Amino acid sequence: MSTAPSVPHVPAAREPIKKIAYVKGVFVFLANYILLLLLVCLFVWLNSLRTGGQGFGTYVRENYTTLIYLMASVFMLCVIVFFYYFFEDKRVLGTPKRIWLIFILLETSVLVCYFFSYFFNIYSRPIAMMAMLSLMLIGRRDAIFLNVIFALLLFSVDRFSNFSLYNDYENALNSTPLLVFSSGMVGIFVGSKVKTRLRAFLTGFAICIPIVIMVVCLEYSAGGRIWQLLLFGIEAGIVSVVLFMAFLPVFEVLFNCITDYRLRELTDHDAPLMRELKERAPGTFNHSIVLAHLAEACAIAIDENTALARAAAYYHDVGKLRQPEYFTENQTGYNPHDELSPELSVDIIRSHAKDGYDLIRARHLPAILADVALQHHGTLPIKYFYAKALKMTDGEINIEDFSYAGPKPQTKIAAIIMIADASEAISRTLQSRAPESVDNAVREIIEERMDLDQFDECDITMRDLFAIRKAIVGCLTGVYHSRVQYPKLKLKRKKEEEDE
Repeated sequence: MSTAPSVPHVPAAREPIKKIAYVKGVFVFLANYILLLLLVCLFVWLNSLRTGGQGFGTYVRENYTTLIYLMASVFMLCVIVFFYYFFEDKRVLGTPKRIWLIFILLETSVLVCYFFSYFFNIYSRPIAMMAMLSLMLIGRRDAIFLNVIFALLLFSVDRFSNFSLYNDYENALNSTPLLVFSSGMVGIFVGSKVKTRLRAFLTGFAICIPIVIMVVCLEYSAGGRIWQLLLFGIEAGIVSVVLFMAFLPVFEVLFNCITDYRLRELTDHDAPLMRELKERAPGTFNHSIVLAHLAEACAIAIDENTALARAAAYYHDVGKLRQPEYFTENQTGYNPHDELSPELSVDIIRSHAKDGYDLIRARHLPAILADVALQHHGTLPIKYFYAKALKMTDGEINIEDFSYAGPKPQTKIAAIIMIADASEAISRTLQSRAPESVDNAVREIIEERMDLDQFDECDITMRDLFAIRKAIVGCLTGVYHSRVQYPKLKLKRKKEEEDE
């Protein structure tokens, strides 16, 4: 049993990045540039086999100028990616894992597209796969930028490698940037509205539209062969989505990325931690379900990610699994705190935030869920045990000894959980759950946290807080609405009435 508060872990989103991390980021860029060059060597070797089986060295000597152009083009694209993140989001440069994710997306997509064109047809390439993966794993803004980079990278590989297999498709080769860009943008804008895997599959038919249009425009003189090329274009859109769904779970696991699909899997009641919480701490589990309903409504009200808010609500109290019997919602009459000093009780209570963080990280779940579990009480005092300690002593007591270790909420999602958590708890103690009573209680909770500077480290606004209050009041008055008093009337079976 712990006797001292744990040292809080400052989440990665707020940790200052040291210069050494940026140096590592530069080396990761160079490593991926070399990896791209190795891919180019593979393509050149395969092309040398395709052109009569001449030796690799001979092929390089005969085409060294185009290969130099290719190396320079790839280098320039890597430099552009570097400066994009240097000016837009320097934290990416200090996170090697994120850099590896970006480049492995590009490298995997180039490799897949090359082999589709090598073994099938240039129009059959799943050119929208990279854009959709970037959308889910990184975000829409970066996905748009990386889609442009991928279009130029694929064009450079096509053009400067002097591939003989494209000789019959010169028009398609010249139109690669437009073809890749337009298909990728359709995938990004249509895919951003998709929330289920079935609809994601149907997105493939939208992706193939620009490909089919380009085929008709570029190959209208191909005669009867144009129908075969149109089928390749339709296949490219569908296969883009199929490979996207196949690769997505792999990237989610390898890079511990958070997507709407993964969030829905994590909030399934059969997820390991949820099952454990349901069995060992049923009161906490039920509290988390109600809180998830409130958090979703708040997220909708301020235009935040609803799936993330729901998952954060489900996992915010998993630290109580360490000692579930010490929390009121899991008790069935006996309260072990009656036998403990206030100092020891408060240490047990506040440790659930850090315990939740450690448990989530140990299970390799998304870091943002661990951060919310750590932050959802901020540095608030635990007033019940503080008041109990005041009654037991005549001297002064440092309120910080009876407060959570923090840190304060760093994101709007963490702030939502902080407010909704306290609101759901206090609503159970209200004698009247009329909208006015609930509204006053929620307002007091928000004002108290503002007075204690709990929202100083996140970008939540007064407009957001107002919208959150209205959403919580609406939900709580719906969940805990009053019912009519049922009459105390005992009904009998029909046979019994006839016997009487």
